[in-house]
Amino acid sequence: MFAEKPTLKGERVTLRPAGPEHADGLIELISDPEVHRLTGSHGHVEPEHARRWYATRGEHTERLDLAIMADDDYVGEVVLNELDTDNLSCNLRIALVGARVFGKGYGTEAIGLVLGHAFGTTPLHRVKLAVYAFNERARHVYKKIGFVEEGVERDALRWDGEWHDAVLMSILRPEWQARWGSLA
Repeated sequence: MFAEKPTLKGERVTLRPAGPEHADGLIELISDPEVHRLTGSHGHVEPEHARRWYATRGEHTERLDLAIMADDDYVGEVVLNELDTDNLSCNLRIALVGARVFGKGYGTEAIGLVLGHAFGTTPLHRVKLAVYAFNERARHVYKKIGFVEEGVERDALRWDGEWHDAVLMSILRPEWQARWGSLA
């Protein structure tokens, strides 16, 4: 379903198929402590592993990894993964490189572009995600786009000795189309 790796252009950002040329940006992203907290990422990823990871993204037809570019600067990634072809469903995840790009609308536009692609050019019916309850900024963006809260995974993340819930959200094709039309 994701064999084609499109380039999607918006007003602020362009989404490009993630590749080795974006590895330095990914390394910046995974090195930011605030990004670790917001994504619940424990541990450290070696830069060489990140380079190998981005070098292979184009080979995977069951997922779509897109680099978020603003004025030719890597500012994050948006990914459709966990594809369930029987139920026409997948997961969405997004991460921005850190505070230097937060609050500029890059994430909102990137999500809109990738959902417009998913619901406009694939047969997908449902896109889901999980966001930690403390990440109010992200939850606000997801709700603004049209995601609906479905439930809570209690104590899904242990961070600095404290437990945090994960809020489960989704958006369905008819909800997207009613709000935004078939394409972003």
